[in-house]
Amino acid sequence: MKKISAKHILSSKLPEQLQDVPALLDAEGVAFTAIDTNNWAADFPYTPKVEFRIAHTGQSIVLNYRVTEDSVRAVAADDGNVWEDSCCEFFSVPAGDDLYYNIECNCAGHMLIGCGPERENRERATQQVLDTVRRWSSLGCQPFEEKDAPAVWQLVLVVPVSAFYNHHITDLSGKTIRANFYKCGDKLRKVHFLSWNPIDVPSPDFHCPKFFGEVEFER
Repeated sequence: MKKISAKHILSSKLPEQLQDVPALLDAEGVAFTAIDTNNWAADFPYTPKVEFRIAHTGQSIVLNYRVTEDSVRAVAADDGNVWEDSCCEFFSVPAGDDLYYNIECNCAGHMLIGCGPERENRERATQQVLDTVRRWSSLGCQPFEEKDAPAVWQLVLVVPVSAFYNHHITDLSGKTIRANFYKCGDKLRKVHFLSWNPIDVPSPDFHCPKFFGEVEFER
């Protein structure tokens, strides 16, 4: 099982303009980690280059994805089928129970959040909850059909602890949670399903909390 540490940064350092977050994380020495496990390579051999890095302020999780792939697509709106687009995902179990959250965001910053103990019958976040998650994409925020990708694109998410809407979490500092990070594109020309921590099931399925790794949030 893989483990990663999320650096604690002061909330006062978090820039108002999220396009400045990558520079902040550079200055704080927060390194990228690869999302490069192709669990189903026999059926879906394409493996784009995908990296993420994670930090936190205590009350928010800061995520920065960096992607190099052949094409991009951003058709879905908030609470739509964002996984069919060029999509980065963060699944986690933020408390000591069996509920996990799936936070999925396409390359135009449109997202969904779900919660539940298994794949089926998940409770979707309201638009009010989605609006609390700050987002920035280097590709902009307008929907578009599939097109050739730029050399590299980036996504920044600032997820407040209140986005874990079925729990009352006040501070992540010092906590360790189970999580996994993904990249997919179910309707791209080159379909792909990549994970950070390996998933040992026969066909693509990200809803597998027993294969989550660990994220330790620094104090």
